[in-house]
Amino acid sequence: MSSMDQTFGINVFNDFVMRERLPRETYRTLHKTIDDGRRLDPQVASVVANAMKDWAIERGATHYTHWFQPLNSVTAEKHDAFIAPVPGGRVISEFSGKELVRGEADASSLPSGGLRSTFEARGYTAWDPTSYAFIKDQTLCIPTAYCSYSGEALDKKTPLLRSMEAVSRQAVRVLKLFGRDDCTRVVPSVGPEQEYFLVDKALYDRRSDLIFAGRTLFGAYPPKGQELGDHFFGTIKPRVQAFMTELNEELWKLGVLAKTEHNETAPAQHEMAPIYSVVNVACDHNQLTMEIMKKVAGRHGLMCLLNEKPFEGVNGSGKHNNWSLTTNTGYNLLEPGDSPYESAQFLLFLMSVIKAVDEHQDMLRASVASAGNDHRLGGFEAPPAIISIFLGDELTEILEALESGASYNGREKTDMAIGVHMLPKFPRDTTDRNRTSPFAFTGNKFEFRMLGSSASISTANVVLNTIVAESLRQFADELEGADRFQEALHDLIVRNIREHKRIIFNGNNYAEDWLAEAERRGLTRLDTTVDALPCYTSEKNIRLFSTHRVLSESELKSRRDIGLDSYAKMTGIEAKTMLMMARREILPAVLRYAGDMAEAANRLRSFNPEQPHTAAAALAAKLSCGCDRLHKGIEALESAMSGIPRSPDPLTEAGYMKNVVLPAMQELRSAADDLERITDRKAWPFPTYDELLFNV
Repeated sequence: MSSMDQTFGINVFNDFVMRERLPRETYRTLHKTIDDGRRLDPQVASVVANAMKDWAIERGATHYTHWFQPLNSVTAEKHDAFIAPVPGGRVISEFSGKELVRGEADASSLPSGGLRSTFEARGYTAWDPTSYAFIKDQTLCIPTAYCSYSGEALDKKTPLLRSMEAVSRQAVRVLKLFGRDDCTRVVPSVGPEQEYFLVDKALYDRRSDLIFAGRTLFGAYPPKGQELGDHFFGTIKPRVQAFMTELNEELWKLGVLAKTEHNETAPAQHEMAPIYSVVNVACDHNQLTMEIMKKVAGRHGLMCLLNEKPFEGVNGSGKHNNWSLTTNTGYNLLEPGDSPYESAQFLLFLMSVIKAVDEHQDMLRASVASAGNDHRLGGFEAPPAIISIFLGDELTEILEALESGASYNGREKTDMAIGVHMLPKFPRDTTDRNRTSPFAFTGNKFEFRMLGSSASISTANVVLNTIVAESLRQFADELEGADRFQEALHDLIVRNIREHKRIIFNGNNYAEDWLAEAERRGLTRLDTTVDALPCYTSEKNIRLFSTHRVLSESELKSRRDIGLDSYAKMTGIEAKTMLMMARREILPAVLRYAGDMAEAANRLRSFNPEQPHTAAAALAAKLSCGCDRLHKGIEALESAMSGIPRSPDPLTEAGYMKNVVLPAMQELRSAADDLERITDRKAWPFPTYDELLFNV
């Protein structure tokens, strides 16, 4: 057995450990609870808790925590020791079933979007038994949901679990129409690819913008960037390989299925991709991955940057969300089938996604909205902010043939009457991949490419699960009442192709004429976070999420408000950081250098008065003009920041930051970057792009 086999999942209380340590009946009952989604019996919880505690202590753990994911897209934990006092001044190790199943955390200090007031502090964490407990830093981490005293979801996990139930419920209804009575549950599976940058920590520590904002707010483009394409899939440098090797080892210990590693397109950019997991487990693992990346990088003298756009002018970092639906019998519902029924079933589920994406473009865009992602979307391999679906030529031709009633002249010529004659077998990879598409079918899954690298994948998957559940609900309602199922199925699919084909686009999403074409088709365009987030509280979306019991109106409003508030605060932090760097670092440094150049011109003139010595004088004059422009930019940004409106609606402040503060920030950056290009490297106050991107 290899060392990898021996260490994988070694710090996880997984099914193998449970089978080994739990009494047989307890193990069976726990599994039934997990599989059927039932409430855990308190007596079973006590047995599980005791076994979990003993295992954790044997592995070196001293504390436990209910590990949860609040609405700020990071994770939270409060540690409690496994101790209880006994007479005589001693302690014993203790961990009860009650402590396993439920905990309490402050619900007023974390973001709640108005769901909790400062004086309403009580919040509860509840164990998610479908995601294994694990040990991290000598602490037993128990994945939990987090809700308020009155039951509102204050986290990312609770709506995700609700959305999983919603899509499963509706998918099972549809499958029963196809005679799939053996299917009792449908689970969304996800493989989130994670992009990131690695920079030298010593250089990172000298840049306030990276420290406070996570991205460079100043920086002239280097002589060489990603133009030659020599970094993508290139040989991994030894220092980076050492980081990746340790990262894999740490993730494997935690049961994270880290599979693929490679250099990405931009210099200093890399990617890690895992094997698919059930979506709530994939979400937990991705949160762990981001945390472990940062810790391991620090041990190698590196900093891991997860911001969506850490460097202007080169690729930003995304998180490609590969999503599919799988039955409890192991069948991928987005896998084209061989038989007529399998093909018809595939087409129906395919249409459920196409319909969902077309009807809910606004929510998909809102689900990936953030200040960082606004800088990334629309350029350098990131998809644009307009939602469209790439299907590939062959699948698109099949849908067109169905719509028109014509024969399909692809690999097989066949009548397209669904379920009556044989549909062509759909090969998995019959067309090229479209790297510009925000939502692409890639054989047996859809790849949602708009997620930002620092985001939790939960929000996008909550939306995706719920909108597909709504499509399937409508399909099931119509087909369950049909007298002639096959005819009704055919008519339903053809009608939906006709109604939603506008969302299908197989071309170049970066092309200028696509913007005009998308507008002609009536597609939704929401360029920024400020444009997108108000969609959370539209009447249509409130009805959608309430119908499927995923998010209530108050929970939707909280997410809108938290997102807008975060956007305004992040933009404000960036603006204040820019002002600090420009006024206290850049301006003094360049003025000193300009003075040196002016003094040099004077000295040269004194040596030879008849020689013009224009080089030094011209540089000094150019630096002086640049400093004046920089100073004006500082004053303009300070003025913009002093005028921030105060309003109970966070949309007001967020809109001001987008429309007034951001343009002032861009002008200040332009002035500083122009100065960097003509200032002596030794005089420039912090590391430049060429140092950051090519020094690992």
